[in-house]
Amino acid sequence: MRLLSYRNSDGPSVAGYLNGRWVNLCSTDPNLPRNVQGILSEGNHTYQDLVAIAERSTVLEKRPACILPPISRPKKILCVGLNYQEHAQETGQPIPSEPLIFSKLGTAIIGHDAEIVLPPVSVQVDFEAELVVVIGKRGHRIPIEQAHQHVAGYCCGNDVSARDWQKGKPGGQWLLGKSFDTFAPIGPSLVLSETVADAGNLAIECRVNGKTMQVSNTKNLIFPINHLINYISQVCTLEVGDLLFTGTPPGVGVARSPPVFLRPGDQVEVEIEQVGTLSNSVVASE
Repeated sequence: MRLLSYRNSDGPSVAGYLNGRWVNLCSTDPNLPRNVQGILSEGNHTYQDLVAIAERSTVLEKRPACILPPISRPKKILCVGLNYQEHAQETGQPIPSEPLIFSKLGTAIIGHDAEIVLPPVSVQVDFEAELVVVIGKRGHRIPIEQAHQHVAGYCCGNDVSARDWQKGKPGGQWLLGKSFDTFAPIGPSLVLSETVADAGNLAIECRVNGKTMQVSNTKNLIFPINHLINYISQVCTLEVGDLLFTGTPPGVGVARSPPVFLRPGDQVEVEIEQVGTLSNSVVASE
C-alpha cells in the first residue's frame, strides 16, 4: 500500500493505493489528518487500520494530479555520502569505514512534478538518485535488529547538489550546497514498509531527458538501512517524519567527462523498483 498527499478542490487530502486503485482516505474518516505526515505523527494507525480505511474509501478515477511531498516538514533530513563503492571511486574518494552523514535544510523539500530551480549563484547543479527512508517510530540508540521497526516506508529522492558550493567554497559548504530551495525532491508517494519485501534489494535509476545516467541496486549500499539507523540514533533521537537519504549510486554529473550539470528545460526522473518514479523539471531562477 502507498499513501499520497495531494491537493483537490477542497484543499489538502490523502490518497491511498490498494488493490490496483486509488482512493480518497479522507472521504471515509473526517478526523483523519489531511496529509501523510499527520497520519504518521498520530501514531495510532497500524498498517491493517490503513488498509481497512482504504477498502471503504471513495474510489478515485485516477492518481491525483496535484501531488504534494509525502513529508513536507521533516524535523531532520539526514543524508549519507559515498554509500555506494562505485560512487566513491568515481569521485576519487576512499571507501568510508563509517557512514558519512550530512544534512539538508527542510526548506529544500519539493514533491513530484514540482520544479527544481537553478540558483543564479551556482553553475554546477547536479543530480543524485536516492532511496529515501521515512522514519515512522521515535527512537534513540536503536539496535540494528530493531531498526526496521522504526521505518514507516520509502520514497524516491533526488539529492540535488550545487557542486561549486559543496566543493568549491572555502572549507566546503556541504550544508548550503545541498540546501538551496527545491534541492530535495521526494515522492511521489510513501510506500509503506509492509509493502516492500526487501528494501535492501531494489533497482534504482536516474534519467535526465530520458537518458539513463545512474543505474544500481540498493543491495550495493556499503552501509545498509538498519546499520544507518543504528549509527545515527547513537547521536540523535530519530523522530516520526524524519527523512534519511541513503546515498547515491555512480553516474553523477560531476564525475563525468565532460561534466554534466542540470540546465533549464531538463527533466529528471528517479525510478526505484517497487517505490515509483519521481519526476521534476528544471527551470532557471526568476
